Amino acid sequence: MLAATVALGSCVQWLTGMGFALVSVPVLVLLLGPADGVVLANCAAGVICLVGLAGGRRHVRPAAMVPLCAAAACTVPAGTWLARRLPEPVLLAVMGALVTTAVILVLCGTRVPALRGRAGAVVAGAAGGFMNSAAGVGGPPVSLYAVNAGWTVREFVPNAMFYGVLVNAFSIAFNGLPHLSTPLWTMSAAAMLAGSLIGRTLTGRIPEPRARLLVLLLALAGGVTTLGRGVWGMAVGSLHG
Repeated sequence: MLAATVALGSCVQWLTGMGFALVSVPVLVLLLGPADGVVLANCAAGVICLVGLAGGRRHVRPAAMVPLCAAAACTVPAGTWLARRLPEPVLLAVMGALVTTAVILVLCGTRVPALRGRAGAVVAGAAGGFMNSAAGVGGPPVSLYAVNAGWTVREFVPNAMFYGVLVNAFSIAFNGLPHLSTPLWTMSAAAMLAGSLIGRTLTGRIPEPRARLLVLLLALAGGVTTLGRGVWGMAVGSLHG
């Protein structure tokens, strides 16, 4: 299950420029726990973004990326602090709610005046940094910023990769590495490589809107499941308390 999740997340990351965390985090936190699941997603997504950025770095927009990444760096510590202090069922519920809300907003193509211009970049970056370190899903705010800025898919992908490299590096710096055994690290690395190769092969063969919709629907299902698991845990805990 772990290998399949990492492979699927890697594949969709290559197809759409984002999506690893949206697809994989709800499953990884159920398999490994919130802390290790989030940081494993940070590690894998960061590596994939770094490799993917190699061919598209010339299309990165510094005017937008500098405030986005600077704001993210400021809010990553707050996300880490919150995640370490919440009980596991509460953290699962928060993660599920964040993923579900973010996916719905992206699916609806929500237009938010506050997400335009440099101020919008700061708002999106701050939200993305907090969500990435707390729940492993920092992409949706950047996606919403891109929608409101009128970016094309071709413009979005390299900038999302650039943001992904930095925000995941920030998150790993504060959260540390996941506590996985050597076999699990090996399995995750092999699955990430396999998924990336599949995604790279499929790039251009699957219409981008269809691939993106599939990613968001998978993420929505995972977010709802994680939210339900967290709510159930809190309910059982209150009964036993």
